[in-house]
Amino acid sequence: MDKHAAKIRIEHLKKTVNHHRYLYHVLDKQEISDAALDSLKKELAELEQEFPDLITPDSPTQRVGGKPLAAFKKVRHEAPMLSFNDAFSREDMQAWQERLENYLGRKLHALPCYCELKIDGLAIELVYDDGVLVHGSTRGDGAVGEDVTQNLRTVEAIPLRLLEPEEIERNVRKLGLYPNGYTLNPKHFVVRGEVFLTKKEFAAMNRAQEKKGLKAYANPRNIAAGSVRQLDPRVTAARKLDSFEYDIVTDIGQKTHEEEHLLLKAFGFKTNPNNKLERDVRGVFAFRDHWEDRRERLPYEIDGVVTIVNDNRVYDEAGVIGKAPRGAIAYKFSPKEATTVVERIRVQVGRTGALTPVAVMRPVSVGGITITHATLHNADEIARLGLKIGDTVVVSRAGDVIPQVTKVLQDLRTGKEKEFHMPTHCPVDGSRVVREGVIYRCSAKDCGAKHRESLYHFVSRAAFDIRGLGPQIIDRFLDEGLVSDAADIFTLERGDVAALKRFGEKSAENIVEEVAGKKTITLPRLIFALGILHVGEETAQVLAREILREKPHIKRPGEFLAAAQGFSLERLQRIPDVGPKVAQSIYDWLREPRNAKLVKKLEEVGVEIEVHRASAKEQKLAGKTFVLTGGLSSMTRDEAKEKIRALGGDIAESVSKKTSYVVAGSEPGSKYETAKRLNIKVLTEQELLRML
Repeated sequence: MDKHAAKIRIEHLKKTVNHHRYLYHVLDKQEISDAALDSLKKELAELEQEFPDLITPDSPTQRVGGKPLAAFKKVRHEAPMLSFNDAFSREDMQAWQERLENYLGRKLHALPCYCELKIDGLAIELVYDDGVLVHGSTRGDGAVGEDVTQNLRTVEAIPLRLLEPEEIERNVRKLGLYPNGYTLNPKHFVVRGEVFLTKKEFAAMNRAQEKKGLKAYANPRNIAAGSVRQLDPRVTAARKLDSFEYDIVTDIGQKTHEEEHLLLKAFGFKTNPNNKLERDVRGVFAFRDHWEDRRERLPYEIDGVVTIVNDNRVYDEAGVIGKAPRGAIAYKFSPKEATTVVERIRVQVGRTGALTPVAVMRPVSVGGITITHATLHNADEIARLGLKIGDTVVVSRAGDVIPQVTKVLQDLRTGKEKEFHMPTHCPVDGSRVVREGVIYRCSAKDCGAKHRESLYHFVSRAAFDIRGLGPQIIDRFLDEGLVSDAADIFTLERGDVAALKRFGEKSAENIVEEVAGKKTITLPRLIFALGILHVGEETAQVLAREILREKPHIKRPGEFLAAAQGFSLERLQRIPDVGPKVAQSIYDWLREPRNAKLVKKLEEVGVEIEVHRASAKEQKLAGKTFVLTGGLSSMTRDEAKEKIRALGGDIAESVSKKTSYVVAGSEPGSKYETAKRLNIKVLTEQELLRML
């Protein structure tokens, strides 16, 4: 092939390769396979090797190559590359609109804004002369950046040459714009965008680091920034960077920011297909919330949305304050990391008896939720962090992972911080704690199981009746360190629950609201909930009645404890239906320090005792004892018991001569036969309802 034929073939090859680059990177289409495209590039490279004087800067073969630089030259931007002020809430966004309106001196009732996903990458500027890339630079200080042209040429998503004017015109028409309104063949053309590393490439680079025994990279943004600033462009090329463009600096007739994105695509640039025009700030809220929920699905990292006044005249009129435009703002997502103070460390006993230290912190918003607890895993992790009680720490949360303390800011210590030591005895049953590797465990084999069962009992229908807090959820709270005892249930915050995997904001809110609504409880229910050995519902009723007889104005759990501790063993034994064994169990429980601590803690978290003063009319079943057997259709047996007790009646589990009535529902058991044999009055469900 002679030189003339080679020149024609090279031009055709360049045009074809650029066309397929445009299809792949801009339109997300592919007409030929990667292998076929590689074959075209190979032919082009071989022809250029044979006729080196035909190599031009816009050739696809020039993406990789160039000698390492000694240093980067400085480049002055034609217009300042501004940064954005940040907003973190809807109130911040509304305040931004108000400031904008105040500056402009008029109300903007409808404020169409163009919303862009805020890529966590490196801002760049690209300059094209006669359609060919001649300069690429970083933001720098906004006025002067670094010339990184050689490195940006290696990024496949960045065109080395703009599309031909005829193709640009066809693209403009396809995108719904009118070509006559724009300059589609500018001699000098400046655009701006972002260079970034995808999550996939970031993971691949860290796997390679791991194989080499090297430290993993911290985040994709740092790699992107470092790659663009490599003096050797071959290093940049090996890192497979990507790029979106989002701004046209040159005036080619664009009137809105939305037009700029359409024109960039028409010229051959890769733009983010998820960007969108919203009619007003409320639309911006919806756009931002939509992508905060779905950010993990994206192939790249984002940390918010950029909101830009769509009308370029209004944007320009608003001007600049400091180094930020008034007509745009970065509406950031809730941070994945935040700092707070560890106020105390509590030790939670799990289902297997393992002891887990949990940080109790000042409330802090992380990942859109307010949290107060974070697991510390084990004593070795506390030692690794160098954590003390009172330390300022960094708390992080990613996706559905529960909050973690990742760093201690030791420079902020005041000297009042305290060392933490794992307990030598189990906080649940007082047994000796043994260490198994990194795990501390209660030496009592059934400790964890008994602890779990006590919590199940505490929230049950006949106790605090906390609906929706079943065994699986309690198990989860124990595993994640959210509760160490029954009182901790009342300290749960919505964010602590929502941070757990498979728990959403709504389910967390439902649980917390249900718990908050059950802080007031009758004394019999409280006594039953405490799980005193041998004390069932009926004994709890009798004990409560005896205590209230002597101390009728009890309202707080601590007052109940003091009143009950005033009962001697002999006094307890004189209570009807309380035998020596049950009396001894109650007496011992009331004098166990751990139990007293729990009762005091229940008072501290806001539990109150509801004492209902019944009138004589309301006590019409006083002195009557009922036994229930069989199923009821209009209410549960528990509900029937509650109604009987509310009217002064007593409930018994077995039929005796002391029984006043036996209530027989469907399919009654042996209690029905016993009642007939003892000649005790049997009530139907309807007769009971009339009596109630």
